[in-house]
Amino acid sequence: MPTNSNPLRVALVTGAGTGIGKAAAKALLSDGFSVVLTGRNLERLQKAINDIGGNESNCLAVACDVGKPEDVKALFGKLKDQFGRIDVLFNNAGMGAPAIPMDELSYEQWMNVVNSNLCGAFLCAQEAMRMMKAQSPQGGRIINNGSISAHAPRPNTAPYTATKHAITGLTKSIALDGRPFNINCGQIDIGNAATEMTERMAAGIMQADGSIKVEPRMDVDHVGQAVLQMAKLPPESNILFMTIMASKMPFVGRG
Repeated sequence: MPTNSNPLRVALVTGAGTGIGKAAAKALLSDGFSVVLTGRNLERLQKAINDIGGNESNCLAVACDVGKPEDVKALFGKLKDQFGRIDVLFNNAGMGAPAIPMDELSYEQWMNVVNSNLCGAFLCAQEAMRMMKAQSPQGGRIINNGSISAHAPRPNTAPYTATKHAITGLTKSIALDGRPFNINCGQIDIGNAATEMTERMAAGIMQADGSIKVEPRMDVDHVGQAVLQMAKLPPESNILFMTIMASKMPFVGRG
């Protein structure tokens, strides 16, 4: 555990078992944060801790479905028992629906995405704000994973795109409502990080004009470092929105 000269800083990363969440946990741990990793698969979380060089003193794995209020409350209870405070929440957990026409999606498919991407971010932010208000020193930082889809959709992605646009509103509301309590909030919009979730882009993915094209991807560790940059800012500064993307992906302009 950090000494008094190196005060304890605690970060919670959702969806931390793989991909962007795991990369963010790695970057935070390397900078001296104690990290709570959460996701649905406990075995995967424990493997992630081993992979990033964590141990029982500086990392905690907690299985949690962030779309379930009771799971989120239990998660924050375990975090508080282990570390006593929270300084950074990275709301990263999310999922998409099948890439089919919107009129063919079921209500269940829609709600699965809403519960994971939007309700999960709200529930975790709510619990984090409660802890941040009550702890001493007061305050902390919440970082929401918005995605390039918070700006522009891909074909057949209505649930994912709608929730990511909603995350932008949630980010602004948290930043405003948290202001009196030294709670900062920012959003990181990520485009084509090289993870399991984006492997289809390397093979070729549908564009807005109906064509199939291979899209460039970037090293996921670059995203981890960007999250760390946001996380370690002093309380008087905040990155409200950051976009990090593969430089040559078809986003800016018309492709």
